[in-house]
Amino acid sequence: MKSKRQSKIIELIQKYEIETQEELSAYLVKEGFSVTQATVSRDIRELKLTKIALSSGKQKYAILAEDKEPMSERFVRVFREGFLSMDMAQNILVIRTVSGMAGAVCAALDAMQMEEIVGSIAGDDTIMCAIRTVEDTAAIMERLRKMISTA
Repeated sequence: MKSKRQSKIIELIQKYEIETQEELSAYLVKEGFSVTQATVSRDIRELKLTKIALSSGKQKYAILAEDKEPMSERFVRVFREGFLSMDMAQNILVIRTVSGMAGAVCAALDAMQMEEIVGSIAGDDTIMCAIRTVEDTAAIMERLRKMISTA
């Protein structure tokens, strides 16, 4: 439950301009999670979220950018837990996930910042990624296979 909740937090802060723990808690409750302020606070700390300033003068939660350190294990864990299969069609990578997990898996994939991925779109159980080239698609698939098999 913790990893699903934290995956949802990542998805929510990337989708909305969430300024406070209370706002984040409210979004989580709307998504069906039962949370306390202490739980949300702990998740924020574990996910290493930070607040960034917006041009409007407000602030919002964001993922703390780490200087080219290895991929965070939490994103890999979210990817592994939701992943079912993948296939390619030229430079399009299609990833199948557990029902309802495509958004979280896609958010984790985006957070990994693979420069070959131009963009991604998530449905309920399917993610489509536009990759720069056919060769890059094959290379990304191999990286993802290694990530899944390394436990």
